[in-house]
Amino acid sequence: MRHRVAGWKLGRNTSHRRALLRNLVTSLIIEERIETTVTKAKAMKSHVEKMITLGKKGGVSHRRLAASFLMTPQAVDKLFNTIGPRFGDRNGGYTRIILTGFRKGDGGEKAFIEILGSEKVVDEKREKRAELRAKRAEETRKAMEEQQGPAAEGGDEPKA
Repeated sequence: MRHRVAGWKLGRNTSHRRALLRNLVTSLIIEERIETTVTKAKAMKSHVEKMITLGKKGGVSHRRLAASFLMTPQAVDKLFNTIGPRFGDRNGGYTRIILTGFRKGDGGEKAFIEILGSEKVVDEKREKRAELRAKRAEETRKAMEEQQGPAAEGGDEPKA
């Protein structure tokens, strides 16, 4: 029976667990979508919800409370400037957990955890990555043609 058992220990001691959750919450606020195990996603969900609630309130004391938990000033700025105002009229339920399958090495169950409304940000990142990938492919193709070009024109091959 699970009477009076609350929270997740995640197989870590207290300081390690706190550091893990702080890092995960900071990463989620900066990236707006991360992939982790289902248990870690469920453990961090309440912390993310609390941070977004602080971001909605927006006072100096709330900013200091968020800064004491989050790891980077960029995460605090993003929380209070973009994410907090996005949920101005919503009372809770700021995150979504999407199960994605099992990890190949040890069979751990994986999931995406994302902040609602992050679809636009994720699509923009995906488009930028695709453009960068196409640009790199074009550069390598040109470099290969330049290397093969002089060898094919008048190289060491005998003429028959």
